[in-house]
Amino acid sequence: MNLKEIKAVVTGGASGLGEACVRMIVAGGGKAAIFDLQQDRAEKLIAELGGNVIFCSTDVTNEESVQAAVAKTMAAFGGINAAINCAGVGDPAKLLSKKGPMALSFFNRVVQINLVGTFNVIRLAVEQMVKNEPGKDGEKGVVINTASAAAFDGQIGQPAYSASKAGVVGMTLPLARECAGYGVRVMTIAPGLFNTPMLAILPQAARDALGAMVPFPSRLGEPSEFAMLCRQIIENPMLNGEVIRLDGAIRMAAK
Repeated sequence: MNLKEIKAVVTGGASGLGEACVRMIVAGGGKAAIFDLQQDRAEKLIAELGGNVIFCSTDVTNEESVQAAVAKTMAAFGGINAAINCAGVGDPAKLLSKKGPMALSFFNRVVQINLVGTFNVIRLAVEQMVKNEPGKDGEKGVVINTASAAAFDGQIGQPAYSASKAGVVGMTLPLARECAGYGVRVMTIAPGLFNTPMLAILPQAARDALGAMVPFPSRLGEPSEFAMLCRQIIENPMLNGEVIRLDGAIRMAAK
């Protein structure tokens, strides 16, 4: 698909990887709806980028919230043909700590946002994509999900996060197989260590040390580099049903 024709929903679009995707889409002439809870950041982005961006206050774990956001996007853009899921949390917690076993509510929250929230947006976005007029090869839309290198190399303290991201990886192929019949492609990106708000809370020395763990290039990835891959997925119709590690060849140690 051509970026000029893109009408995308981007979860987590007010910051980090999602913000970079919004910028990429608008720079290419497309339109983007920011599905996020960070209204102040979203409004600043809209003021900078102009009328091809809208904000939809969205809790991805809530069915009614996403339904309302999709309806607002449809009213503003007249359709949806791309969904990029970047909303997520990476809070660490061990199975056992000095306070006892991990709270089940903690595990549930991480899985609800990262996995269930991703699926919630997919199902409601694809419902609208199937209504689109087919383009070349019969294509009607594309879904891009965000997993993590932790889906494969989970560290101590990441059982909830790794499980949620492994779930995103696991549903990629069955969704792609089903959505093939609808003219919709489904892809997942598994980033390694990226310079996002999740890592911004760390001191610079800690971030430098993390970047040095990456074989090449030995630095943190930039959100714009994630967006570059999203653009290639949007534009390349043969990318479907696959998980791409975007990690500079890093394989995470146990801790």
